[in-house]
Amino acid sequence: MTTMAQALNTALREAMDEDERVLVFGEDVGALGGVFRITDGLSAKFGDDRCFDTPLAEAGIVGFAVGMAMGGFRPVVEMQFDAFAYPAFEQIASHVAKMRNRTRGRVRLPLVIRIPYAGGIGGVEHHCDSSEAYYAHTPGLKVVTPATVEDAYSLLREAIEDPDPVVFMEPKKLYWSKSDIEHLERTEPFGRAAVRRPGRDATVVAYGPSVPVALEAADAAAAEGWDLEVIDLRTIVPFDDATVAASVRKTGRCVVISEAAGFAGVGAEIAARVQERCFHSLEAPVLRVTGFDIPYPPPMLEHHHLPGVDRILDALDRLQRDDEPDTRYLGGAA
Repeated sequence: MTTMAQALNTALREAMDEDERVLVFGEDVGALGGVFRITDGLSAKFGDDRCFDTPLAEAGIVGFAVGMAMGGFRPVVEMQFDAFAYPAFEQIASHVAKMRNRTRGRVRLPLVIRIPYAGGIGGVEHHCDSSEAYYAHTPGLKVVTPATVEDAYSLLREAIEDPDPVVFMEPKKLYWSKSDIEHLERTEPFGRAAVRRPGRDATVVAYGPSVPVALEAADAAAAEGWDLEVIDLRTIVPFDDATVAASVRKTGRCVVISEAAGFAGVGAEIAARVQERCFHSLEAPVLRVTGFDIPYPPPMLEHHHLPGVDRILDALDRLQRDDEPDTRYLGGAA
């Protein structure tokens, strides 16, 4: 059995083996191996000139990575926790995302910013957040979030090889998810969504930490007569309009699942794209099941905030009504 954490570690190890320009650095990634042990053993194998600890200064970490990438290296930096990355956001939005455009393509930044994100681990304040919309809304960044062990390995390998900056968002609660695969191999490339479960009655679109919840809801819905198709986006940017639209045109209904707050979130963008492309195929409004429009709650209340099976089943119930949908919140979105 291989965990997602082990798959990510293997991806880093192989990338460093194959290309001496790949460097790994961040807070506690060296001897400790990272808070979640994703970088375990890398410093011992490659030396502290290729996997090393930095000061506790996220803006400095990313700024240093920009310079390293401009100098020909391929840095992979860890932000340790999602909300810890906010001090570095000015560097990410102003420099990482814009350098290629600013230089008319003469300077590219082949760097990866790894961000453990989202909830499900009972983290205290500043240790759990769903920040994907900030990065997805910033032109110049690719935004990736795996939901399976296989994709964690494949997408990270591709991110490291990409000539442009990638924000690689790792669902914390899935670090210990397992797969019985014997050999880690490449899966589909960036921009290709995966149909995790085929179905005919409604399309459920999810990404990252919400994919296992969507699959669990599909199993529960089957007992109520629903045959749900579950789409795993894999990459938020680039977005796979073709796979999502083809599914919705087939099923005629769509529910979008996201842990983040609903207002102005990635789920809202997905809903808009589905409505624009599939309007004449829709038999009901596109619904969102999201986190509430509040800061992440304390650990003991987190399960009320995160989208669960019951709230997804409630959305399905609304999809099959003949009357006009009401304005109750299914999460942060009406």
